[in-house]
Amino acid sequence: MFASKVFSGLNENALRYLLPTWMSAFSGVVLRLGFGSIFFWIWGLFVRDKFPKASLRDVVTLFGVGVIFVFGYMFTLLEGLSYTTPISSSIFISLQPVFVFIICLFLRTEKATAGKVAGILIGFGGALLCVLTQKSGAVASDPFRGNMFCLGSAVLFASYLVIEKIYLKRLGSAMVSKWTFTGGAVASAVAIFFTGWHAPVLSQPIFSTPMLVLLFVLIFPTSVSYLLQDFALKILPATVVSLYGDLILVVAAITSYALGQDVFSWWQILAIAMMLVSVYLVEVAEHRTNKTSSTSES
Repeated sequence: MFASKVFSGLNENALRYLLPTWMSAFSGVVLRLGFGSIFFWIWGLFVRDKFPKASLRDVVTLFGVGVIFVFGYMFTLLEGLSYTTPISSSIFISLQPVFVFIICLFLRTEKATAGKVAGILIGFGGALLCVLTQKSGAVASDPFRGNMFCLGSAVLFASYLVIEKIYLKRLGSAMVSKWTFTGGAVASAVAIFFTGWHAPVLSQPIFSTPMLVLLFVLIFPTSVSYLLQDFALKILPATVVSLYGDLILVVAAITSYALGQDVFSWWQILAIAMMLVSVYLVEVAEHRTNKTSSTSES
């Protein structure tokens, strides 16, 4: 998860560089999901004997999950990054543990505790601070619009994590990912007919900066990162996996300031600190809950 989320953090900066000059959000989703689908279908050839075959019902369900959640998550993330900064986007991505917990609470697989509730409130406070204090400028053309898209992406990805974990142990990462990514790829291909294709990055030389950045996005954050995440989901709770979203925020913040993709703001630093405290409180409460449950079972 550490390696996966470092790639994801750098992905925020790479996508911000590409969007919207070198590709549109819809075109970027087509490229990412198309490449990811091919990657996971090839990966499936090497591990197909380790897991039982998926039923038709499983395939249809996973395909639908890809259409709704994978396509939805990637589009809202890329669309959001077209208008806001990598740091602001990462602040909302850091809310994933909060949304995972809320979803699990409704599914009655998690219990509310004072620590988790406090973490949720602080997390939403940090996100609200980001929304209220960020202004339009050279680094963010429409931060409020972008932040709302990023908020939607966090909710969709949290939902995807919860659903994906249900199928991973039984079907394996290759089967789950290849069908969810295929569903997302088909949805993005349909959408591009209505929005139009815009990806001048593909006309650049292979060793040009835009093309190298795109190749990084396709190979590492899109494919390798998801594969590593699937491995982690087999042995860690979805809430714990989502907690590693903290790394995205830290990596994106450091890289953004270094590359000039964001302007330093004490309000932003306070929002980042609130997000880190939020996730810490949820993580500690989750650890205590699991420890109590283990003791009771013993």
